[in-house]
Amino acid sequence: MRLGGDSEVVVEQISGCIGCGTCVEVCPTDVFRLEGGRAVIKYPEDCQICHLCRLYCPVDAITISPEKSLPVIVAWG
Repeated sequence: MRLGGDSEVVVEQISGCIGCGTCVEVCPTDVFRLEGGRAVIKYPEDCQICHLCRLYCPVDAITISPEKSLPVIVAWG
């Protein structure tokens, strides 16, 4: 599923989804819905590609392609 208009980043769900709803719970922009016992990306245009769904999925059913690096936060103190 292509995200954010002309974005080259694609979020794909593979067949391993167990319908636990973790992605629905952790998504800050509420793009996922549970339908038929599986998570679906209902609002892909709202995805911020934060990787929370991928990081928290207990069965690694979500992939982001091409793999986009997570932001690096540098704190100066």
